[in-house]
Amino acid sequence: MPPIEEVLLRLKFIRSKRQEYLISLSLDSGGNIIRRRTVTIGLLDMAVAHPREVFAGPLKDRAAAIIVAHNHPSGNPNPSNEDIKTTQQLVSAGQLLGIPVRDHIIIASKGYYSFMRNYLI
Repeated sequence: MPPIEEVLLRLKFIRSKRQEYLISLSLDSGGNIIRRRTVTIGLLDMAVAHPREVFAGPLKDRAAAIIVAHNHPSGNPNPSNEDIKTTQQLVSAGQLLGIPVRDHIIIASKGYYSFMRNYLI
């Protein structure tokens, strides 16, 4: 998996957005980022995406794994109950597809939250 600093640099552009952006990062078998995609742009406080949209691009990339990220326009990086539920669904879908979700990162003006670093993935 790439270092968190590299991932955060690739996600910097969504930190100050006023709508939620859901991003997928496709990783190769060495854990290098091979493509960044904007999966969806949502509302002020919500970006709705089905696992099929999240994995469509990584499947085309022949990705070995993915990192998912989204921003919180509120500035608070802590996950909501919906963020946790969505992450669990994506992890399950990734297991079925053979494309594991390595992390889900929430970017906000007051920092970031990593599901992997907080042992939720």
